[in-house]
Amino acid sequence: MSLKHGLLGLLNAGPMTGYELDRSFKRSLAHFWQAQTSQIYRELTAMEEKGWLQSEEVIQTEKPNKRVYSLTEAGNEELQRWLSTPETDVAKAVVVRSAFLMRVFLAGEMPEEEVLTMLQHFKEECLKTLGSFASNREAIAHYGAAAAHEKRVKYWELTVMYGESQCRAALDWVEQAIFLLKDEKKHEAT
Repeated sequence: MSLKHGLLGLLNAGPMTGYELDRSFKRSLAHFWQAQTSQIYRELTAMEEKGWLQSEEVIQTEKPNKRVYSLTEAGNEELQRWLSTPETDVAKAVVVRSAFLMRVFLAGEMPEEEVLTMLQHFKEECLKTLGSFASNREAIAHYGAAAAHEKRVKYWELTVMYGESQCRAALDWVEQAIFLLKDEKKHEAT
């Protein structure tokens, strides 16, 4: 996936401001695709230049003016082209790019207590993230109802299910890792 296609998909639900897109992205896609606000705005500009979307400035008296983006026919065609392109590299589709796992891989260079602290912190973050999926489901229900796209909601929920599964797997892994390191430490002490 690319950021631009995610944004095209969100705009397919209806016109949105950059702020609304950023918020929608972070409440729906961020559990499997990361993007900074600045990246989102850069992509919006580039996609408008390509003719995939158009924007209109809305003048407001009590608030700053806002720019509302909407999908063009060319943008919808690009979205449909991308959606219908078969995934040919499954290995890339499931690859995890993680600085944390890089640190774990190199953790032999750290004192073991620091490694255990790092793993414990990761475990706490996994638990928080697992809890945050409830708000993802609320956002999906909200956007699905507001945009009247009931059919799409089940697919959005499938991505949340995937994220929850990954998070549970990471939690299971980190609990095993902590246990193994603590168990190894006990054996070294005896």
